[in-house]
Formats: sequence, C-alpha cells, structure tokens
Amino acid sequence: MIFTPTLETERLTLYDMSWEGYETLLSLLGDRPIGTTYSQGVVELMILSYQHERYKKLLARFVETLTEELEIPIAGGGSATFKRQDLERGLEPDECFYIAHELAIRGKQSLDLTQDPPPDLAIEIDIASNFLNRMAIYAALGVPEVWRFDGATLEFFYLQAGDYEQKSASVAFPLVQPADLMSFIAMAETTDDTTVIRAFRKWVRQRIEA
Repeated sequence: MIFTPTLETERLTLYDMSWEGYETLLSLLGDRPIGTTYSQGVVELMILSYQHERYKKLLARFVETLTEELEIPIAGGGSATFKRQDLERGLEPDECFYIAHELAIRGKQSLDLTQDPPPDLAIEIDIASNFLNRMAIYAALGVPEVWRFDGATLEFFYLQAGDYEQKSASVAFPLVQPADLMSFIAMAETTDDTTVIRAFRKWVRQRIEA
C-alpha cells in the first residue's frame, strides 16, 4: 500500500487499497472524527476541523428548521458511511437527510444502498480541496441533491442523467436559494447560533405566509 501525506497534516491519501482493506479501516476508525472517502482503490482520510464542523452543523440546522416550519417528515443521517462494494465507492457526507424517502427507511437501524435509497440531500463542506472527487461519488451513489459550501460560496446541485447540474434554488425546498442562506451564514460570523436560527425561522415563516 502506498500513502501520500499532503502539505497539510490533516489529510492522508492511501493507494492500492482493496474493498476489504477499506472495510477494515472503517472498523478501526470507529466513531473517530476522521472523514474517509473511497473510490476504486484510493482512500482519502481527513481530520475534521472546527471550521468544517461549524459550517456543516449550521447548514444542518437550516434544513431542520425548514422541515419543522414546513411540517416535512425527515430522518437525519448525519455523517454515516454510505458505500457500495459493487461500485467500489464510499464516503461520509458532512450531513445528510432522508426527505422524500423518509418513509422508506423509517425504523431501520442499518442501510444497504443496493436495496435502500441513498439520502435525498447531502451537505458537503469543501473548505480544503479534496484529492478525490466526492461529487462524482455522490453521483455514483445516486444522491439527488447536494449543497456544497467552500467557505465563501454556497451552491446547490441536483443529479440529472448521472451528473450534477447547479440549481438556482433547492429542489427539496424550492423557497430557498443559496443567497438566502449565505446571509445567515454571514450573520453567524458576528453572533451566536441561537440568534441566527431564530432569525432564520422568522424568515422562513415570512416566506410561507407571503
């Protein structure tokens, strides 16, 4: 096995790893705060920074607030590992949600993506460039919608004909555009999260009533 550390000590890339080796690595890592991405024999490991985790949690709270106010049933998948051996691909979304397919996985304690649907929405925090193309892995797994934030820009993508196309509004939540959420992300730089979410909830209610 060949490994290549990046200039940043937070990331490590492993080559020539079998699927069995990937499964073993996942077992060894357990619940440690290390993100793993696997694609056809290549594994990327990343230690998750505070900045990374803060953004993912904030975006997840926006989704949760939207579903509460719109009364949409969801199931949160957090950063669970989603993988398919037949595709030789796997990753942990930064956050993910079952929305349209919530009922299909309700009550299940484990999922098999060869039989169960993938999450309907994934949140991808891409502050540090990844060696592996995670968007291609999301597409291979069939995740319909991805929100990607790079620390400065938020973009919404929807899977069409096997590839992602950028959208001006969320497919899961048509009333929301990236610019709407960016204003609250910016607000979070100067105030606490509780105040941000309360302001966001008020904004959602105003949009619903409009």
